[in-house]
Amino acid sequence: MIAGLLDHWLWFALALVLLIVEMVGAGGYLLWLGMAAGLTGSLVFFLPNLAWQAQLLMFSTSSVLCALGWWQYQQRCPKIADEPLLNKRTAQYVGRILVLTEAVENGRGRARVDDSVWGVVAAEDLPVGTRVKVLSLQMDHLLFVEKLPESNN
Repeated sequence: MIAGLLDHWLWFALALVLLIVEMVGAGGYLLWLGMAAGLTGSLVFFLPNLAWQAQLLMFSTSSVLCALGWWQYQQRCPKIADEPLLNKRTAQYVGRILVLTEAVENGRGRARVDDSVWGVVAAEDLPVGTRVKVLSLQMDHLLFVEKLPESNN
């Protein structure tokens, strides 16, 4: 019964369905299964008397090989983003120059960053209005800063 169902049109239809579902938003998982179904359909087209067990073996093997091939390609050719810190908002603050809005006393103070005020940590006490440079971040809410040498404060 299964042998009569597994002809090349079934594999091509499965490939088409998997690729359409992939376009809707599977995130790359079904692309390789769709390609494997297409490869299996092509093989069955040229070898119509291929047993259904061999067809399923071909499909599963080509699915794994397609996925592994893509994974290996991505490892060799990683994407280089033009905005590597785009989704790491706080990491974008490192290196920025800020002005203290609250004096640093006992190592802690505050500085305005864009439209918000952040807590800062400094090695020395600094007065309000001092220009500082962000060195690093801790816990996404503390900026480690140092006084800029050209600052008169």
